[in-house]
Amino acid sequence: MRFIDEARIKVTGGAGGRGCVSFRRERFVPRGGPDGGDGGRGGDVILIADEGLGSLLDFRYVRSYRAQSGTHGKGKNQHGKAGSDLIIPVPVGTLVIEDGSSELLKDLYRPGERLVVAPGGLGGKGNAHFRSSTHQAPRFAQEGQQVCERFIRLELKLLADVGVIGLPNSGKSTLVSRVSAARPKIADYPFTTLVPSLGVVSYGEFKTFVIADIPGLIEGAHRGSGLGTTFLRHIERTRVLIHLLDGSKVAPHNPVRDFEIVNDELKSHNPALAERPQVVAINKMDLPESKENYSYLKEQFTELGKEVFPLSAATGKGMTELIAHVAQLLSGIKQKNSNSAMNYEKR
Repeated sequence: MRFIDEARIKVTGGAGGRGCVSFRRERFVPRGGPDGGDGGRGGDVILIADEGLGSLLDFRYVRSYRAQSGTHGKGKNQHGKAGSDLIIPVPVGTLVIEDGSSELLKDLYRPGERLVVAPGGLGGKGNAHFRSSTHQAPRFAQEGQQVCERFIRLELKLLADVGVIGLPNSGKSTLVSRVSAARPKIADYPFTTLVPSLGVVSYGEFKTFVIADIPGLIEGAHRGSGLGTTFLRHIERTRVLIHLLDGSKVAPHNPVRDFEIVNDELKSHNPALAERPQVVAINKMDLPESKENYSYLKEQFTELGKEVFPLSAATGKGMTELIAHVAQLLSGIKQKNSNSAMNYEKR
């Protein structure tokens, strides 16, 4: 299935039904008076976050959505039936944005969250409402309220505990396929991964976390270079980052410089990403060049205050230690968030 993380759609609420002009006509009931019923309310267009969806692919084929209109009122004070709401499921983590103003309407990041994006119109009142002491037989009624129509943009941010970042061809897809059941495309050329992929990592007793393979970033990504900002936003929801570096590189290609390039792009896109816990993993340790470079790289990153994990995504060596460390970081973050929530409730 193709991964689509952006869509633009038109949503239209249902129109309200028209009020009825009617008079009571029964034998032996002279001047029965007005008895026109009200029109039914139009249905709403509602977005709902659905855990079962993984992309916005469906919105590439259907771009216009309209809720059912309310039915018209009838005589004998019979009110029209309300139109049915139109429920549109979207993936959890979808941002709903007003297309014209770029205003964020809602971030649907919790399963089951709902947002009315196009409310239905109110039904018109029948002529029975307009009877008065001076106007016994009103021959008019209200029209139903016109529809609400708007264009909205949907943008998906993946929900993952851990994001794997790094320059193209550093081995991110291989790592994710090694530690989870995800099977991203893997090949020996840059930009093999053109879409993010998610995998579930199992550790300990019945414990798991979600890991995301983020397509390779390059210098200038925050301005749209390479895959640009298309996938930078997927990193924003992660709690921990694994920064994967190709340890086999030699001068003039320096893994330390690669590390700085990617972090500069993260900071330029969103300064908060620079504060995200980041684990440095030196990949391709099965190659002689990586073994020769490792002592130097470890020294350089230790000076930067980063703990370094040597590994080989191809053979699986070093994966257990890396996953255990990441799981420990996640546990600490969850505990910290839990304590913060408890302290807030006590205030």
